[in-house]
Amino acid sequence: MTRERLYLDHAASAPLLPQARDAWLQGVGIWSNPSSPHGPGRAARAALEDARERLKSALGWSGEVVFTSGASEALAIALQRCVMDVAAISVVEHDAVLRLAPDADRLLVGRDGLVEPLAAARRGLVAVQQVNNETGVIQPLDAIAPMVRGAGGLLLADCAQSAGKLSLPDADLIAISAHKFGGPIGMGALLVKDWAMLRPTGGQERGYRPGTENLPGALAMVAALDTGAEWLASAAELRAELEQAIVQAGGEVIAGASPRLPTIGAYRMPSVPAAVQLIRFDSQGIAVSAGSACSSGSLKASHVLTAMGIEGASEVVRVSIGPETTRENIVRFITAWADMARGRAAA
Repeated sequence: MTRERLYLDHAASAPLLPQARDAWLQGVGIWSNPSSPHGPGRAARAALEDARERLKSALGWSGEVVFTSGASEALAIALQRCVMDVAAISVVEHDAVLRLAPDADRLLVGRDGLVEPLAAARRGLVAVQQVNNETGVIQPLDAIAPMVRGAGGLLLADCAQSAGKLSLPDADLIAISAHKFGGPIGMGALLVKDWAMLRPTGGQERGYRPGTENLPGALAMVAALDTGAEWLASAAELRAELEQAIVQAGGEVIAGASPRLPTIGAYRMPSVPAAVQLIRFDSQGIAVSAGSACSSGSLKASHVLTAMGIEGASEVVRVSIGPETTRENIVRFITAWADMARGRAAA
């Protein structure tokens, strides 16, 4: 009998929530172009603007919103069209940021994965993520933001992993991604405190993002946010149980003493390459990953773990849970982990 597959890779992409699917289908029925001046177009525009206001309300955001195809595009708009040049980015940023700012100064981290706030005091655009997608480490943006502004700079926060789970940081520009919190793939937004911070290029979205707006995606994203995050308390309990078992089995919790989002954990199994672990877990119907889904298909070492100075970085896998994850799921993973660790010890 084949066991039901166990999905523990929500940081890569969360399952589409039923509420989001229903809202997307509603949006498909509003088929007119929101930029058209006729009646159907105006109805589509009204639905889009309602979604924009609902998004702001759900996130507690009082600034502006540019709908995008995801966090990567939102980050690209911010990095390439900010009125200030990119001054510095943290060394543990997502590849989407690292590729777009190859010449910017790097803000270093220690084994705890944290950026020193004083180091971020730069004039220009400073990019520091709220939550790391590989380790779950939460950056001290409440301390970093005043340092950046005190130096005359602007703060860009990648909130792809944290939006819908944590309160938004006090940043000037914020990138979010719908499919990380149960919305549809291909939908996101750039939150902008003031339009004066960006150079417009013309087209839709107030001239900051050309292309016909994705109304079904916007409606689905907002519906996913509206479901709330009360399940995070349960997630914290499940991860605590998981990590206690991993340590007992001889594993290592990466940045275990740092503030971390309760849905993400990175774990090292000494002497067992992550690639081997992934194959063995997958053979048992368990889906986890080795670092970011955007780079896990390559054989290069994780730039995040390397920057943190983690020994055995190639032996680390990421486990990320969601609202449907149960204790039985965690026990199943713990059993598979412990069996693999015992096999390693006996070899």
